[in-house]
Amino acid sequence: MRAVDHINVDVDDLEASYAFYRDVLDLEVRRPPSDFKGEHAMFQVGETVVTLAETGRADGWDERGLAHPLDKAHLAFETDREEYEALMDELNGQFPNQGPYDWDEFEGFYFLDPDGNLLEVITYEPPTGERERPLLTHDDVE
Repeated sequence: MRAVDHINVDVDDLEASYAFYRDVLDLEVRRPPSDFKGEHAMFQVGETVVTLAETGRADGWDERGLAHPLDKAHLAFETDREEYEALMDELNGQFPNQGPYDWDEFEGFYFLDPDGNLLEVITYEPPTGERERPLLTHDDVE
């Protein structure tokens, strides 16, 4: 294998999820929903395509079903420190133990999209000043 070519994400509400991935995550639109006969949208993230497919089979998780982010499969997006901090500020408070997490080489923060799919944003860049939030590790969460 050389790379991950594409990832499909089940969503129940394509319109809401499309806006979230486009506007909040700022992913590059490769093909909008209007390009498809079915309910799909495609984004380009580096060399990987993320496709949203309105299947009615989204996970639908919320704060009640998520004791620890590593209890569930997820997609992780890498970004710079500035965007990472902005997303933490915007998406904080969705469920306990969202992070940030110290994963040795990088720092990660977990959040849910509009359909309850678990996502993570990571950065390899250290903070520029004093850390505003304490870092968690896997062992910090019961």
